[in-house]
Amino acid sequence: MPLGVRTNPHLGVVMEQWSSFLYVYLVGGLVFLGGLIVAWRAGALTSKRLLGFLLAGFFAYAGLHAMLQGFSAPGELPVTGKERGTQGFIGTWIDAAVVIVYFVGIISIGSYFARFTRSSKDFFFGGRRFKGWLIAMSCVATTIGSYSFLKYTSTAFSYGLSSTMTYLNDWFWMPLWMLVWLPIIYYGRLKSIPEYFEKRFDRRTRNVATGVLLVFLMGYISINYFTLGKAINTLTGWPIFLSALVAACATAIYVAFGGQTSVIMTDLAQAFLLLGVGLGLFVAGVVHVGGWEIFWVGLPGPHRAGLAALNSPPGFHTMGVFWQDAMAGGVAFYFINQGVMMRFMSARNVEEARKAVMLVVIFVMPLAAMAVSGVGWVGRSMVSSGELPALIDPDNVFIVVSNILALPGVFGLIMAALVAALMSTVDTLVTATSAVIVNDVYRPYFGQDSDDKQILKVARFTTVGASAVALSLVPLFMQFESIYAAHAAFIAAVIPPMAVTLILGICWPRFGTKAALLTMVGGAIAVGISLVFPEIITPFAQGSEIGGAGMKGHSFMRAFYGLVVSSVLAVVGTFLFREAPEEHPHLIASSEADAMREFKGSEPKKPGATTRLKLLVVEELAEDSALGDELEFHVHPDDQKALGADPGDLIVVSAPFFWHGGLKSVHGRIAERPGTTSGQLEFPRELLAYAGFKHIDEVDVSLEG
Repeated sequence: MPLGVRTNPHLGVVMEQWSSFLYVYLVGGLVFLGGLIVAWRAGALTSKRLLGFLLAGFFAYAGLHAMLQGFSAPGELPVTGKERGTQGFIGTWIDAAVVIVYFVGIISIGSYFARFTRSSKDFFFGGRRFKGWLIAMSCVATTIGSYSFLKYTSTAFSYGLSSTMTYLNDWFWMPLWMLVWLPIIYYGRLKSIPEYFEKRFDRRTRNVATGVLLVFLMGYISINYFTLGKAINTLTGWPIFLSALVAACATAIYVAFGGQTSVIMTDLAQAFLLLGVGLGLFVAGVVHVGGWEIFWVGLPGPHRAGLAALNSPPGFHTMGVFWQDAMAGGVAFYFINQGVMMRFMSARNVEEARKAVMLVVIFVMPLAAMAVSGVGWVGRSMVSSGELPALIDPDNVFIVVSNILALPGVFGLIMAALVAALMSTVDTLVTATSAVIVNDVYRPYFGQDSDDKQILKVARFTTVGASAVALSLVPLFMQFESIYAAHAAFIAAVIPPMAVTLILGICWPRFGTKAALLTMVGGAIAVGISLVFPEIITPFAQGSEIGGAGMKGHSFMRAFYGLVVSSVLAVVGTFLFREAPEEHPHLIASSEADAMREFKGSEPKKPGATTRLKLLVVEELAEDSALGDELEFHVHPDDQKALGADPGDLIVVSAPFFWHGGLKSVHGRIAERPGTTSGQLEFPRELLAYAGFKHIDEVDVSLEG
C-alpha cells in the first residue's frame, strides 16, 4: 500500500451492502424506462392513471428493497451440507389420509368444472369470461409451484431474505407487458406464442419457436415432477420416480377433461391453501423459536439483506439472479410462457387482464415470496438455537421444519399443499403444452380440415403425452446439487435467444424475418457451445466465478451471455438484410384503439354500461358471429339503446352476482336480427349448462366495446 494512503473499512462495507441495489435498479430501471418509451412512441401510453400506477409500483419496489438492504450486516454465509435431517417415515397415518383425501377432492373439483368446456376455445382460454380478481387468485397457485416451496425454502435457509429476489423483480417488464404485449396477444386472438412468430415473421420462425417453447414447457413440467419426487423421498423414502408418476396421472385426469376452466377453478381452490399453509408456517415458526426478536437475532447478518452479494458465491448472487430471473426469466414467465399467456387471455377483456397482472405483481408476488421462503428463514433461526443441525441438506428443510411445527393431520395438510403446488403449476403447463402441440403442430400440418370436436380430442390426448415426456426428463435434473440450481440453469440455457427475438419483434418494426432466424438459431448454437465449454462465458461473467464444469459452469451468467450474443446477432442481421418494416397493429407496439378497432371490426365503444334482462330460453341453436369467435345474441332495440350499443358490439352475459368471477358468463356480440321482446334476452337452451345459467331467471348484459 502506498505511504500515506488509508482505506476506510466502513466504506467497503457500505459499498458491498448497496452495490447490488444500485446494479439492479440502474439496469432494471433502463428496461422499465425503455418499455414506457416504446409504448409512448407507439401511442399506447394514453392513460395518466396507468402511468402513475406503473411509476408508483417501480418506486414502491425500490423502496422495499432499499429498506431490506438496510437491515443487512457483515458476516459469513452458512456452510450447508447433505444431512437428511430425519430418517424413515415422517408423519402419521392421519397425515397420509389427509393427502389422499385432498388428491381425490381436487380431481373431483377439476372434473366438475369440465362441464363449462364446450369448444377448443374454452379448453385453452376458458371462454374469455373471467374477472381480473379470479385470474389473479388462481395465479397464486401458478406462481407457487411445488418446486417453489422446496426451492425457495432451501435458498432462504442458505441465504436469507434475498430468497425473495425472484418474486420481487418483475416490475421492470410491466410497461412493455401491459401496454404493448397484452393488446397484441388479446386483440390479435393469438392461440399460441409460436403463432405470433409466424404472423410477425414466417412459418420457419414459427417452427423454431415451437421447438424452443416445447423444450421450455416440458422441462418446466419435469422440474416440478422432480421436486415432488424429492419431497416424497424425504417424507417416506419412496423412489422419486414413483411419486412423480402418481402426481402426473392425477393432474392429467382433470386437465384432459376440463382444460383451462378446470385449471383456473382448481387453482383458485388451491391458492387459499397454499398461501394459508406458507404464511401460517412462518408465523408458527416465529412463535416456536420464541418470538420476533429471537427469530431476527437468529439470522446471520447477511441473511437480513433483501438482495444477495453482487457476484458471489457462484451458486447464488444478485447479478446472476438478475440476468437469469429478472431479465431472461421475466420474459419467459410473462411473454413466452404459454400457460401464463392463456391465463390472462381467459379474461373477459384487456382491462380485466391488466387488473389481474396488477394484483399479481403488487399483492400476489410479495405474499407468495413470504409463503415459500418463511420456513427457510425459520429453519436458519433454528440452527442458531441448536434445534436443527447446521449441515442439514437445504432441500430437506421445508419438510423437516414443517414436521417439527405441525400437529398430526396438520402436517398432512401441509404435504397436501405441496401436492397442490405441484398440480396447480403443472396443470397450467400441461394445458399450455397441449395448446402449442394442437395449434402449432397438429392444426397446420395434420388437421387443416378437422372440426372443433376432433381438435378437442387431440388436445385432451396431448395432455397425457406431455406428462409422459416430462417424466422421462426427470433424471436430467437429478444431476444438479439443488432444485434452485437446476431451475436456474434450465432457464438460462433455453430462453435468451427466443426472448431477444420476441422483445425486438414487438418493439422494433425494422427487425425482420431473416434477422429473427439468425438470432434464434445463432443464439441457440452459441448457448449450446457454452454448455460444453462454459469458459467462453467468462468475459461476460462480470467477475463471478465459473462454479462448475459443463452445463453447471456459469449457470446464472449464461443468461447474460445468451442475451448479449443474441442481441448482437439481431442488430447485425437487421442492418445486413435490410428488410421492410412491419406495420400491422396486431404485431408491433401500436395504438390500442387501432388494435381494438380491428379486433371488433368497427369503431370501439366505451365499455361499462350494464342492464339486467329476463332470461328467455329458446330452442334455436347457438350461432357464432361472422366477425369473430364470439356467440351472437338477439337483443331488443330498447335494450340495445339502454346499453348504448349497436349490432356487432361486444357484450358479456353473466349471472347477476359478483362472486362467480365470470365463471357463470359468456362472451358474445349483438346480432343483426333484434330480439322480439323488450327486457328479455333470447338464450339458446344448449348453452344453459355451459354458461352456468340452469337455475337463473335474470342475467346482466354488459357492453364490452
